[in-house]
Amino acid sequence: MISIKRFSYFFVFLAFLGLSIPQTFAQETSDASKIKVDELSDDQVQDLLDRSTNAGLSKSEFLKALEIQGMPPSEVAKMRNRISEGEDESIRNTKVSKRDERVQVDMDEIALGMFQFSDGTFKKPDGNEIFGTSLFYQRNRRLSFEPSLNQATPKSYVLSPGDLIYVDIYGQSEQYYEATVNPDGFVLLDNIGPVSVSGKSIEEATGILKNRIGRYYTGLLGSNPNTFLQVTLGNVGSIKVNILGEVRLPGTFTLSAFSTVFNALYAAGGPNENGSMRKIKLVRNNKQIAEIDVYDLLINGTAKLDLKLQDQDVILVPPYVSHVKIKGEVKRPMIFEAMENDNFSDLLRYAGGFTDQAFKDRVAISRITGNQRSVSDVYQNQFDMFILKGGDEITVQRILDRYSNRVQIKGAVYREGTFALEEGLTLSQLVKNAEGLRGDAYTTQASILRTKEDLSTEMIQVNLRGVLDGTVPDVPLRREDVVRIASIYDINNEQYVQILGEVKKPGVYPYSAEMKVEDLIVMAGGFQESANSQDIEIARRLEDSDLGTLADIIPTQVDPNLGYNPNSPSLVPFDQVIVRKRASFTMQKLTAVEGQVNSPGIFAIQSSGERISDLIKRAGGLNQFAYAKGATLIRRTEFFNTESEQIRRQRNLEGLKMKLAEDPSNSEAQAELLQRLLTESPSAESPVDNQLAQSKKESLDQIASETPGFAVKLKETEAVAIDLEEILRNPGSEDDLLIEEGDILSVPKLFQTVRMRGDVVYPTTLRHESGRSLKHYINGAGGFERRANRKQTYVVYANGAVKRTKGFLGIRNYPPVEPGAEVIVPTKGPKVPLRLGEIVGITTGLATLGLVISQINWQ
Repeated sequence: MISIKRFSYFFVFLAFLGLSIPQTFAQETSDASKIKVDELSDDQVQDLLDRSTNAGLSKSEFLKALEIQGMPPSEVAKMRNRISEGEDESIRNTKVSKRDERVQVDMDEIALGMFQFSDGTFKKPDGNEIFGTSLFYQRNRRLSFEPSLNQATPKSYVLSPGDLIYVDIYGQSEQYYEATVNPDGFVLLDNIGPVSVSGKSIEEATGILKNRIGRYYTGLLGSNPNTFLQVTLGNVGSIKVNILGEVRLPGTFTLSAFSTVFNALYAAGGPNENGSMRKIKLVRNNKQIAEIDVYDLLINGTAKLDLKLQDQDVILVPPYVSHVKIKGEVKRPMIFEAMENDNFSDLLRYAGGFTDQAFKDRVAISRITGNQRSVSDVYQNQFDMFILKGGDEITVQRILDRYSNRVQIKGAVYREGTFALEEGLTLSQLVKNAEGLRGDAYTTQASILRTKEDLSTEMIQVNLRGVLDGTVPDVPLRREDVVRIASIYDINNEQYVQILGEVKKPGVYPYSAEMKVEDLIVMAGGFQESANSQDIEIARRLEDSDLGTLADIIPTQVDPNLGYNPNSPSLVPFDQVIVRKRASFTMQKLTAVEGQVNSPGIFAIQSSGERISDLIKRAGGLNQFAYAKGATLIRRTEFFNTESEQIRRQRNLEGLKMKLAEDPSNSEAQAELLQRLLTESPSAESPVDNQLAQSKKESLDQIASETPGFAVKLKETEAVAIDLEEILRNPGSEDDLLIEEGDILSVPKLFQTVRMRGDVVYPTTLRHESGRSLKHYINGAGGFERRANRKQTYVVYANGAVKRTKGFLGIRNYPPVEPGAEVIVPTKGPKVPLRLGEIVGITTGLATLGLVISQINWQ
């Protein structure tokens, strides 16, 4: 959609230049073919129509010009409908009052702010902008100098054709007249007749009307009138003003009769780059009646806003007098127009004065002298005497970023920072000004960084303790001295101790003098329940040790209640305290029995020597439905993610915390326990847990990556084939395995089926028949497939055991089939046909072998 601003420029040029409608429209609406009427809002359509009317175009001429410039007939028809709809909506059905609000007739909307751009961001002048130009066309400005229509009717207002006047008669007699000045300059009053008022001011027209109407209302005249007459302006007529010279849009403007010179200048976009801001001329009836200086408004706020324009007035903007440029540390670094006698003080006032960072004693002025430039220095006492000249460039410098009386103190004092260098200031006095030394100050020495005249630096070492206690002379300070007082922690390593093992919060803790092992254990949250308080080691770093000796090991023991022990060894910085676990400590381990036993469920392992047979006894033995041959032991592998004791303890504490939190009626002791659980941070899992499984996994992954086609699926649990019948017949035998944590003993019911899988004609499940061989079940599944690998047929029994087919001299020995077994027939895989070259190679090899054999036999 084409912006409205493009069309506004066309209407301005059309009104200014007075060209023919088609020609002007052709110059400024070359993009009319791109206009989409449906994309225009009602306000935009009305704006276009109003501007065309003010430029002298009728509605039909406006539509015709759009069509000439390439707008499709369908879009022209849409524009005609939009204009008609707008006119229908503007018709008033009723008149609210006898007198309408004063309106402005034929007011050119250019004066309402045509030069309003979309970007409203503020930009600081860059030094190349001419002062005053932003008044007329700065982005998103709402300033238009639009004359107020609600002001009282000026007595000096000159009536002209088209003006509407109201004549009120009040007092002993009352009458109201409303009349418009016709093109002949008369107003026609009922029962009075025509009265000539054109070219008369309101005050003069009031006198004429009073004399004329006084013939009929005698109370208006005489020394003691009892009837009075008042003339007011009903609307504001329009005037035509010619704006010429160095303006952005010269031409003839139709403006409100209340308009001033600034109103007209804004309509024309203000002076251009060559236009003067200081000597704008107002010409009336071929005589200059005023000279306007825009700087009076911008600098002093004293614009001649009461200087009203009249019809056919001429505003002439001549070229600028001279331009001077000021840059640097002033509030308005811009280009200014200087009059003949303006001095630097005047320019400084135009520029808003110095900034806070300006060097005010001297400014540098570059001036054109002959065919080159020269530089002059103007000092502060010469500002009023230095007369400006066109082309001058003034630079106001910034003050130096340096201090005349600064010293600094940093480090272990209570108030670091910058201080004033007073007469006779010394190091000890500066320390006092900084509120003294902190407790951690390193007083053996301090340093002073001193700046020399050539801006090089030197470091001065000072015995700070001696200066403060008076045993050595104090040090006088100089400008830009920087005093640094170190902290003892800046020059010494941070000291700490570490505790590992069976404590609640193992880790690193700050070291304090005379710290005991008990103190460190308390800081670490106390012992874990598995801790052995009688087996604690202190690993101490050796400063000067023999080659090969890494640490000094100090065994110690503490009271399990961490009571006071005067004989407990004191720790030194960087000690490592290791609390080991009790050998007899272990957490409960659980196993499970499921299936056909009298009391299935979860069981705690009673002893490390407990076996499967013991577990069956604790489960009440097998019931009458149990199939002992099919019993399976499911056991965790090393890849099972077993919880460490710390993690398990933490999980149990989390459950306890949730239980206490759910109960609103906890006792005081339970509430305190809940508070402790809420504030206790969870312990991290020990880094050595399950390292064996991790190492195996990494080794298998490496083998798989290096061996094509090799893949291992890591399982967290797997079935262990057991013979439960043999275990129950011979408890404690080799078949009777020891129970481990997480074991699940599954005893199924008696199976009555056999499942067929693999490369058989019809894989299915068959009824188990006692005494039948494997071949019977193969035939029951339709027999072997063509690609079946008969030699590799194997049977997986219900307890997880596997047996494969064995063969000798072509005789196959198939494994027996028991209830619940699975018969699996593997396939030989795809058959790869031999190529011609391979056949030739095999034939040649056989021929050679035959020849060798025959030669051997011949010999």
